[in-house]
Amino acid sequence: MPEKIIELKSVHLTLHSRAGSVKILRGVDLAIGEGETVGIVGPSGSGKSTLLMIMTGLEKASSGIVNIAGQDFMALGEDGLARARGENIGIVFQSFHLVPTMTALENVALPLEFLGRANARERAAEVLGTVGLGHRLDHFPAQLSGGEQQRVAIARALSPNPKILFADEPTGNLDARNGEQIMDLLFSLHKRHGTTLVLITHDQRLAARCGRVIGIEDGRIARETHGLESVA
Repeated sequence: MPEKIIELKSVHLTLHSRAGSVKILRGVDLAIGEGETVGIVGPSGSGKSTLLMIMTGLEKASSGIVNIAGQDFMALGEDGLARARGENIGIVFQSFHLVPTMTALENVALPLEFLGRANARERAAEVLGTVGLGHRLDHFPAQLSGGEQQRVAIARALSPNPKILFADEPTGNLDARNGEQIMDLLFSLHKRHGTTLVLITHDQRLAARCGRVIGIEDGRIARETHGLESVA
């Protein structure tokens, strides 16, 4: 395996409420190397989306080791986790999460401005051109199709040049044709930039396009198989 960029060891997450404790993750061990493509699959409630939250620092594990891009996420506070996400992680969500009052260019420039990067708008325009939206810079989300909005979301995630790109059900709100185009785009960008790609999905066919496929059941890793990319 290439040098590890994601390493989880004995990761547990237990949520507490008045009704009692609920174990969401139950001792997850996972290592992902730099430049890999990994699909994480499982039915609703299996824990795959929670695993994404742990790996992106949006949720803190109850116990275990969580090392992401050389940083100990268990030792970081909220500000440290936010910085780590901004510098190392891009996230593409199913629901796009674009700011409706901002143009495509402004949406993509936003994370760069938060990081204090120079020439944020120029970089945003460059990345939008990479995803085929160089002619849509001044359009608002409501003026874009679903596929175009997801391309803007991908551009926004890629604009800081992250080491890891997480895609959480990225085709869930798209029709089959647009969904296929978005997946083709994600894999072409991975090959072009060498970014580690982690795909969270319930769709075994999409996950199989990755080099490895991790199956999650009841908060545990139940199986691991090779995907199509590993034999391409």
